[in-house]
Amino acid sequence: MLFKRSLLQELITTATGVFLILFGIVIAQRAGYLIQIAANGVLPNDAITTMLGFNLIRFLPMLLSLSLFIAVLLTLSRWYRDSEMVIWFSAGLSINNLIRPVLIFTAPIIALISILSLFITPWATNKVEDYRSQLKTRDDLAAISPGVFKESSNAERVFFVESFDELGNVVKNIFVQSIQHQKLGIIVAAQGNRLVQKNGDNFLEMHHGRRYQGVRGTAEFSTTEFEKYALRVEATEAQRDPPSTESKSSRELIQNSNSANIAELQWRLAIPISALILVLLAIPLSALDPRSGRSANFALALVIYVIYNNALSIIQAWIAQEKIGTGIGLWPIHLLFLALTIYMFRRRVSQRQIFLGFFPAFWSKIFSKPLIDKK
Repeated sequence: MLFKRSLLQELITTATGVFLILFGIVIAQRAGYLIQIAANGVLPNDAITTMLGFNLIRFLPMLLSLSLFIAVLLTLSRWYRDSEMVIWFSAGLSINNLIRPVLIFTAPIIALISILSLFITPWATNKVEDYRSQLKTRDDLAAISPGVFKESSNAERVFFVESFDELGNVVKNIFVQSIQHQKLGIIVAAQGNRLVQKNGDNFLEMHHGRRYQGVRGTAEFSTTEFEKYALRVEATEAQRDPPSTESKSSRELIQNSNSANIAELQWRLAIPISALILVLLAIPLSALDPRSGRSANFALALVIYVIYNNALSIIQAWIAQEKIGTGIGLWPIHLLFLALTIYMFRRRVSQRQIFLGFFPAFWSKIFSKPLIDKK
């Protein structure tokens, strides 16, 4: 049918464009944040890409859900604005006829959202926590960023390097400050590199430099010039914190059914459920009122989306804190917005009947004329 085929094609095009825009915004925001903390020396430079990839996987369910909601809203709003819906309504179709093609388009994506929310996102969160634990166990040299002073984990040394070579193996213009036996030591060298012994010990080998050592607050300092100087770097031992609720698999949440785990499991189920309800709600919300302007329905839809997601977050926190029973869960929020969806559908259907029945003679005259005037 022309009606369904035209709707599906436009929904696919609009949803793809909306998702790419939202995906680009998230990439820019998260990349900027990670680069900022890497510039402060909190995160190694080589960890930015890995952390960004895992973060994007975690955001995918919400991005897909929002893309579906906006795509349906924008597509049908354009149909109302360009009077295409008037033609379809006059041909005997109602707003209820939009449900099936919209569900055909959204069903595979909602299934993907379910898989991401229940299985992929917890896996990505677990990998992020594992990776952060690995970063804590790396030695001080691995966390150094060019042009940034980096304090060692035991606060006994301060490192600074001006730049790395293209492969990242050789550093140039090194500054190391250390405190040993209540004496201050400062080492400056033109260049250096990492040296790993057979027993696994790590050293920072510096070339063509000077070492200053003395007591702070006095003028008694000794100066030593060297061709080669090796400074032992110890790797830190960090124990991983207990896994968070977000990083547990859905099977673990079911097996250990405490209030926090049930709240997390219901949140994961709420993402695809809310995506389905919002897509259906976007159908009646897309109807334009000429007196309220083109952006009025979009603003209302945005407010509904924010209220829906914030309400789910608040109720989830209350379930975890045992303020609400796990048997009740997030279902009242879903039922509330499902009831709103049904009400909006009934309202739009009644408005269409009034609209088409207001001038019955006019519409019968218009559509009784042939499309091509035969002479």
